[in-house]
Amino acid sequence: MKSELIYHHSFKTIEEAKLAVFEYIEIRYNRKKPHSSLNYKTPKEVELEFNNLKYVA
Repeated sequence: MKSELIYHHSFKTIEEAKLAVFEYIEIRYNRKKPHSSLNYKTPKEVELEFNNLKYVA
């Protein structure tokens, strides 16, 4: 996170920095990173599979 976000920005306020960190973690990182608890799939992949199964049943 430091090399991708923190070192490339100069934040004017703490709130701006908090928002940037939140967006990085919740939007960029967590949605792209495979999780072992999800059988090494990304949360987005699991969500899409779930939505496809809803329409099949």
